Amino acid sequence: MSVSTSVSAVPADQPVRRDIPEPLPVLGRDVTVPLVTGGEVTYAALDYAASAPALQRVWDDVAAYAPYYGSVHRGAGYLSQLSTDLFENARGTVAEFLDCRAEDQVVFTRSTTDSLNLLARALPADCQVFVFETEHHASLLPWRDARVTYLDAPRTPDHAVATLERALADRFPHGPALVCVTGASNVTGELWPVRELAAAAHAHGARIVLDAAQLAPHHPVSVRDLDVDWVAFSGHKLYAPFGSGVLAGRADWLREAEPYLAGGGASRTVARRADGSVDVRWHESPARHEAGSPNVIGAYAVASACAALTEAGFDELVARERHLIRKVRAGLAEVPEVRVLSLFGDDAPRVGVVSFVVAGWNSSHFAAALSAEYGIGVRDGLFCAHPLVRTLLGGDPQSQGECGAPEAAPGEKSLNAIRVSFGAGTPDEHVDRFVAAVRELVREGAKWTYRTEDGRCVPAV
Repeated sequence: MSVSTSVSAVPADQPVRRDIPEPLPVLGRDVTVPLVTGGEVTYAALDYAASAPALQRVWDDVAAYAPYYGSVHRGAGYLSQLSTDLFENARGTVAEFLDCRAEDQVVFTRSTTDSLNLLARALPADCQVFVFETEHHASLLPWRDARVTYLDAPRTPDHAVATLERALADRFPHGPALVCVTGASNVTGELWPVRELAAAAHAHGARIVLDAAQLAPHHPVSVRDLDVDWVAFSGHKLYAPFGSGVLAGRADWLREAEPYLAGGGASRTVARRADGSVDVRWHESPARHEAGSPNVIGAYAVASACAALTEAGFDELVARERHLIRKVRAGLAEVPEVRVLSLFGDDAPRVGVVSFVVAGWNSSHFAAALSAEYGIGVRDGLFCAHPLVRTLLGGDPQSQGECGAPEAAPGEKSLNAIRVSFGAGTPDEHVDRFVAAVRELVREGAKWTYRTEDGRCVPAV
């Protein structure tokens, strides 16, 4: 597999085309689910920010490879050699998808969380890390062995850059530093000024890692153009099956660090010393941090997704997504009881992620009713971004409504929101059903009775 075209950023002010492209074929598009009120309906999967459905193209590629399954790198047999080529070619496809520099490495991981924890383990001694409180926990929490400065939530992109510049200017001593920032918020969908933040980091001698979990499925990501040092993303948000991720970027910190996992594949040679201990020489290639038998199918699936999105064309994908974003936001704006959450305001460029609260409703109750009565799958809660959601909600208590939410922190009532998210495989009909269901629930209330079970709101039976 290979991708012959390089990618670059799509301007935020690019006009939306009138001839909106069709959605890409994804698995599960014809699945029907039962309703508590009787009958069945085609499931509307609107939880792409958690996990996007696999592209049919990706699934077909994986199925075609499955009979040739073999362990990589150390086997002399034909299937092993074929799988090795497939695995290493997948690395090249991902590098091309990200427009990596020639000297960059692509390491296959399990997820964005795994990628950022790997990088955290590779930080040099006395490294300072700067991270906004608005980050997903995957990029907020891994830096436990470093000195971490948590930055307050900015209210404009310019404010974000200024906040980072002030923090970097004040750091002392001036040792190694890393900035971690999201490309698109998993709560608000808003795009962050990555290029400007990278410039600020480099101007102060720091490096920057981009959490592209929510950006890469929606917009092209160019390591060169954004001038970031590393990029991390997950396959399961990029229309590939679960269990694969990527960390791509500069090789020096990764080569100098002890392997993230110790074991076969990461080691070049292992020998006993005279004193009875073991002497190990580790690989300097990406294999250094890929110990054990790698997830060949996962790597191939990620590469297939990269190729499929590139061939579909991000201009087309962005045009369709903006069309859906307008539909959702316009529909929610017509319901006075709905408040959409935002850091940067209504005019900020964004991907297909919208979080909101509904006056008089507990968000868990509302999401349960959407699922049970309308066959619409959304997400409720704090979205693994607790500080951000609490900031956006103002920390004020919410009415519990008819059904409780997950246990709150001591001294406060539950704070949670509803998130609808969509992407390349979402048909208009799913978005239209969602908007109509929100209107009907707010106007008429739930048709069913709900109760709390294990911290979740579920239909009472």
